[in-house]
Parts: sequence; structure tokens; C-alpha cells
Amino acid sequence: MAEGDSGSERGGGGGGGGGGGGGGGSGAGGGGGGGGAGGLLAPPLAQQQETQELASKRVDIQNKRFYLDVKQNAKGRFIKIAEVGAGGNKSRLTLSMAVAAEFRDYLGDFIEHYAQLGPSESDAGGGLGAEEPRRALKSEFLVRENRKYYMDLKENQRGRFLRIRQTLNRGPGLGGSQGQTIALPAQGLIEFRDALAKLIDDYGVEDEPCGQAELPEGTSITVDSKRFFFDVGSNKYGVFMRVSEVKPSYRNSITIPYKAWAKFGGAFTKYAEEMKEIQDKHRDKMLFERRADESDGEDVDDD
Repeated sequence: MAEGDSGSERGGGGGGGGGGGGGGGSGAGGGGGGGGAGGLLAPPLAQQQETQELASKRVDIQNKRFYLDVKQNAKGRFIKIAEVGAGGNKSRLTLSMAVAAEFRDYLGDFIEHYAQLGPSESDAGGGLGAEEPRRALKSEFLVRENRKYYMDLKENQRGRFLRIRQTLNRGPGLGGSQGQTIALPAQGLIEFRDALAKLIDDYGVEDEPCGQAELPEGTSITVDSKRFFFDVGSNKYGVFMRVSEVKPSYRNSITIPYKAWAKFGGAFTKYAEEMKEIQDKHRDKMLFERRADESDGEDVDDD
């Protein structure tokens, strides 16, 4: 996927002053800005043909600009999200259309959670430093193929924000993982979600290239301070399940191919039954010993 500036980013920079009132509606103007680059600065024809920009939206939140661009290449359609700060610094995330739809749903959960929160530490005059976010108010974790997405609703002196971090696993011998992070001010989550939802509705594809019409919905269980997520996905190699263990300061996951599910289930059932037998025997032994001790005590009293 091409990582150069999109047409909206190039076209939006010069017209930033007039774009604030338009919210997410600068797609057409952004495309025109990209075409004006022209001349010697234009990318090679092969690159233009490789990745095509289909649509764009711009969302202004506080002093940040967010560009959502729908693109298409030989691998399919995807959405690139770019955050441009006041100083012009850029951070980008890349989402397949399927991941974008899941991300949209997660945003809805974060919006609902944010609406239920009380006053922030900054509003209440708390002692948090500007760059000292406290523990996450809500966290979610999404894994798809070689990309991981970490979503954390946090708070610092500037207010509440949703931090989204994407890591890309390049594979063995290719330099490990690379990451990009964007931070969405919480009061702009609804506007951002709506802009993303509109692009998905207009340009999303119903069927993934792998051809899986239906997959079971994901679920999760909580045990003590740990939460386990079970997400079913598919790729060109087939159907798989991603099992993720999530704690406040720790995340880990494994991928289990569909053909191994029954074996995993059988192994879990086997060990659950064996462990229950061991615990039952231990409980019976402890009960027997306690009764024996009580019986010995009664004999001493009789003497």
C-alpha cells in the first residue's frame, strides 16, 4: 500500500483555514489539490495506477486535522487515516475495509463509555501532568493477520482522548514490528465515527476476497484481572481463531487454524476433567483426614 501523502493531505494543507467549518466534507477539494502538484513532482505513472484514491473526508478536532482516505490497489480497498498536528507532524494508520468496519463498531463502544464517565481530572483540578496519562479508562485489542490495533481511552491534563496504535509484524528477519499512533480527542469521537461510517457505507465491500460468507462472532471471558478474547477471522490460508490474553499492562495472543480447533477443544476438555478428578480426590482426602483428627480428639476426651 502506498504511504505517500494522499490527495486530501496535499490539497488540505493550503486551504486549512477554510476547511475548519466544513468538518468532514473536503473530499472533492482534497482531490483537486493533489492534481495541482503536476510537473516534475508527480509520482510515476506506474505508482498512480497501483493505488487509486476513491474518496476522502476531513475532520477537524481541536487543533488537529484528520484525513480519512478510501484507496484501492491490487489487494483491494482500504482506508488510510492520517493525523496532522498543529506543527504539521503526521501519523498514519492503514485499515482494510473489514477492519475499518470493526473499528467503527469499537468506536461506538468507546463513545458510549465516554458518555457515562464523570468529570475528568483536568476539569476537577486534578494533579495530572500534561504528558502523564493515567491508566486507561477503557481498552480494546484487535488482531488481523500481521497487524495489531491497540485502542485505549486515556486522560491527561489536556483532557480525554482515544489513543490508537497500529503495529505491523514484518516477519522473521525483516526487522520486527513497526508502529504508528494517532490520538483522537474524545469530544470529536462521534464526528470521526460518522465520517468513517459514511465511507464504509459508500465504498465497503460485502464479501472479502477469501470468500468466507459467514464467520462466528467474537466473544470474550473475564477471569480475575485477565480478559480473554476469541476472534474468528479468515485469510488466503483459511479460517483461524485468534485467542488474545489482555491485562492492564500486558497483551499476548496465539493463532489457531480451524483444523486444530477440535484437537484444542478435546485437550481442554480432557485436562478439565482430569483436573476436576484431582481436585475431588484432594478434597476427599482432606475431609477424611479432618474427620480422623476429630475422631482422635473424641477418643482422648473419653479417656
